[in-house]
Amino acid sequence: MADLEKNIHHSDSGSGLSSFDKSKTIRSENILAKRRASVQSHSSLEPRHEIIHCSHYTPYPNRWAKFRDYIREPMAEFFGTMILIIFGNGVNCQVVLSSNPAVASSPKGQYLSISFGWAVGVALGVWMCSGISGGHINPAVTLSFAVFRGFPWRKVPVFMFAQVLGAMCGAAIIYANYFHAIDLFEGGRGIRTLSTAGLFATYALPYMTSVSCFFSEFMATAVLLMIVMAITDKRNGPPPAGLVPLALFITILGIGASIGMETSYAVNPARDFGPRVFTAMVYGKQVFTFRNQYWVWCPIMAPFLGGLTGTLLYDAFLFVGSESIINTPNETARNQHLHACPEQRFRAPGGINEV
Repeated sequence: MADLEKNIHHSDSGSGLSSFDKSKTIRSENILAKRRASVQSHSSLEPRHEIIHCSHYTPYPNRWAKFRDYIREPMAEFFGTMILIIFGNGVNCQVVLSSNPAVASSPKGQYLSISFGWAVGVALGVWMCSGISGGHINPAVTLSFAVFRGFPWRKVPVFMFAQVLGAMCGAAIIYANYFHAIDLFEGGRGIRTLSTAGLFATYALPYMTSVSCFFSEFMATAVLLMIVMAITDKRNGPPPAGLVPLALFITILGIGASIGMETSYAVNPARDFGPRVFTAMVYGKQVFTFRNQYWVWCPIMAPFLGGLTGTLLYDAFLFVGSESIINTPNETARNQHLHACPEQRFRAPGGINEV
């Protein structure tokens, strides 16, 4: 035993490394070998496999990845809403501007084209961000989920800001794309009137009263949120995984084709407010003073209230899940639960989400 220890000591002193240093060297060589193998496999057409059996593994490969983790959800809402507006405002411009012979030799679409364009925008916008942020792309949806589904309130202002900013950027992109066509439609370079401002934000038809405008947007958004709650309800035959955007496509197509004519069916405060802020930079303050601040009570307040009402109706009469505040158990239910299941005294009963 003494000879063995002496040999080990002699071997270590001869190499100039302690046992601890040797183990570090061996581990470093193993990691380097794994990295070399990884580089070789990555340079070929074989599937790439991440090596995670490493003492230095981290979920953030670099600083940008760590920063991205903080902004990923709001950026998903930003891009999702931007996609919505690019398709929606884009189809508005193509159909309306092409109706002028100075812009196109023949019209490039009809009202049904507009309904399809907005439906495609909603479906693809939700598809882009649903796996990251939930695919709200609508402040009315965000607020309804916060009130009735436990969505974190701290995320609400961040999501709404991202949605409005995404809508504003989407409108700016489409305006830049159709800039010359708008000049021709208006009859001169730089002429801007509400006739083309309506391609970006919503403006009610002249015969519509204020009450009628509010009711139209309120009803349409209530219907939208009832359907949103239905297709996300696991206990009510939801669509297969990944097909929620298709269900929303059908929903928006139906709303546009049936009740969208009179107010241009905003049903989304960001869809109107974002483009309206952008057009204010180009068209002036007339976009905000139209019909005694129409933009406040019709495309913003009505969708918020309509969305809350639609969600309340669905939860009150159809939804049985514990996520909703409507189904929060009262004191009697709590006591009955504890009496029937004493071993679960420290567990939350139905209707209470465990942390």
